[in-house]
Amino acid sequence: MSVSFEVAAAEVRDALTDASRGLVEREAMVELVALSAVAGEHLLVVGPPGTAKSEAVRRTARGLGGTYFEYLLGRFTEPSEIFGPVDLRKLREGLVETETAGMLPEAEVAFLDEVFLGSTAILNTLLGLLNERTFRRGHTRMQCPLRVCVGASNTLPEDDALAAFADRFLARIFVEPVPDPRLEELLEGGASLWADAAPRVASLQSLDVVAQAARRADLGPVRPHLAQALRTLRAAGIALSDRRAVKVQRLVAAAAALAGRTTPGVADLWPLVYAVPTKEAQALARDVLRDVLSASENLALPAAALEASAGPLARAQRIAQAGHVLLESRPVDGDVDAVAAWRLKLEGVAREMDAGFAPEALPETLRTLRGAVAAVLEEEASTRAA
Repeated sequence: MSVSFEVAAAEVRDALTDASRGLVEREAMVELVALSAVAGEHLLVVGPPGTAKSEAVRRTARGLGGTYFEYLLGRFTEPSEIFGPVDLRKLREGLVETETAGMLPEAEVAFLDEVFLGSTAILNTLLGLLNERTFRRGHTRMQCPLRVCVGASNTLPEDDALAAFADRFLARIFVEPVPDPRLEELLEGGASLWADAAPRVASLQSLDVVAQAARRADLGPVRPHLAQALRTLRAAGIALSDRRAVKVQRLVAAAAALAGRTTPGVADLWPLVYAVPTKEAQALARDVLRDVLSASENLALPAAALEASAGPLARAQRIAQAGHVLLESRPVDGDVDAVAAWRLKLEGVAREMDAGFAPEALPETLRTLRGAVAAVLEEEASTRAA
């Protein structure tokens, strides 16, 4: 049964919401995995160990559906551990063929931790798989169903040969440990991950429908704005290779498609920040592109849009989404401690709205939310007073 673009985009959005639940400060990473999958590109995650990189990818892969492959590479990892062993029956016949069942060549979503520790043989084979979705080894030639490969590393490589391989990952996100003010959320979210609740899963058919819409997107109206943004980056000393500059259009189109738009606009330029290669250059890009990024917004990818742009519309969307989820998760009245904790969270949402926006500049989505939150808090106060 065919799925309409609107239904497919909504299904993927719902799956991402579920995948992000409980992951503090990793929502943008979850969204970038989906963005890269729709764009047909790959994502590099850079950050210290123990920062939930693998958990975020696993949950996103589960939400997107499809076959998943994960492996931690090391200096002594053999190609057979990634791509599959040699078929011994065929070897007796003089053919060097690989048994790929359950291995990377047959995966639709893949996560390779410590990706730069792979041997030359592994990285050379990966190049063809990432670039052309083709696996070549010995006499084996096959097309691969890979939608997205997420590579992870503690640091960016300094070796020129490895840097060239790293360039195959178009999008990059740099993660840090959860900051002190959000440790309570980290503990609560981490505990919630142990629950055996079944998340919503988007079908690969839905993902492919959105990806097809992204490929057909009319980039003509937004292309002059993208070109000007690239000139601004060059003037600031941030040079993207021609290949990255061309490919970032795929991320822009994918961002629009996931938000339900068939024609990308200025609001969809924020993925350009993630195509900038280093953490320091990304921070500078946010600064020099501040004006154009202020229009950023994305209903499907609010955390990624906000982190890229720090724009008011993206921030409003993120607050609105969190506020509505909180309003819908009101605990039963008899649980005094749960109600008290929930009320404190609501007050935090109200304070964030008041601190981030002047009353006259409050976006309509937040104006409605602010009224709903105020009504609930007044009701709670009246109940406690009675």
